[in-house]
Amino acid sequence: MDEDLATILKDSLKIINRLQLLSVFFGEEVIYMIYLRSQVIHKLFESNPELDFNKLELFHLQYTATVVDLLRKIKTTNEKNVSLMFDEIQLNKDLIEKINSSVFTDKNFNLDKQKQALKINLSLRKLYELLSDSKDESPFSRNINAFSARFSADFYYDISPELFNELVAYQPNEVYRNTYATIQRRLLGQLCKADFKTEFFCGLKAGNVIIEVYKFMHENKHFLFLPSRNLFLFCDLSKITDIDWTNALSKKGRIIQELQDKNNQLESTAGIMKTAIPPEIKSLLAEYYEKIDDVNFLQNISNFDVQANILKTMLNTDII
Repeated sequence: MDEDLATILKDSLKIINRLQLLSVFFGEEVIYMIYLRSQVIHKLFESNPELDFNKLELFHLQYTATVVDLLRKIKTTNEKNVSLMFDEIQLNKDLIEKINSSVFTDKNFNLDKQKQALKINLSLRKLYELLSDSKDESPFSRNINAFSARFSADFYYDISPELFNELVAYQPNEVYRNTYATIQRRLLGQLCKADFKTEFFCGLKAGNVIIEVYKFMHENKHFLFLPSRNLFLFCDLSKITDIDWTNALSKKGRIIQELQDKNNQLESTAGIMKTAIPPEIKSLLAEYYEKIDDVNFLQNISNFDVQANILKTMLNTDII
């Protein structure tokens, strides 16, 4: 075998190896079949030195090199697009970290609302005792308003002023009062029966005015506390129709969840996009494989066919 033939075979193996790597990268059956067929053609020339080796060189020049260049261009385009996606993913991660480090977390809220419920329960028990003894003293635990001041901006649901007015409306003859607090008579009786065991349910706000809503521990009944008036009333949740009670995340917690969901979608899409091939090119590759799989292909290899022309044309279009 002379030096020219050895060089042609060596170059043939190089381009076939590039095609193999691309077939592994994309994982497309048609590319793998093209790789196998190209290998068969190479072996045919390697095992039959009497064949015209110029045809092997021409085959790679007109066909294999074009396919490799096309697939490389697709790979480069895909990787650029995937890189942009991962840039967005990292930006979202940075934003999540920033939010987590700059606000009270859901864990803080869940811990403090238990403490707040205890303060309210103690205050209500004290109010009951004061009213029973006709004493005009404040029943409220220390820093009773600190909880809402801390968490209302991020964790409380927004309601309309009209709904707010409806929730806090009452008749004067329906309440007990002293200088420091007002409580619905039926509510106080119910609290006494329940031994003042309640839990924080949610917070509402209309503008700058807030309402704390509590739930009886062992009953599906609720009452509200209006700090600005030190008012306690039963709360009918059926009047509040536009709140998703199953979503307990804070506003920033919901933003974090949305960013995490977005990242999951981006990561899933990136995995698909990395090896995506446009349908038009898949179809053309299939036609190309049928061409080189034809038993008479080598006899007519000097006839540069339409598939090879189209493959070259695609290298200069925006389809990829």
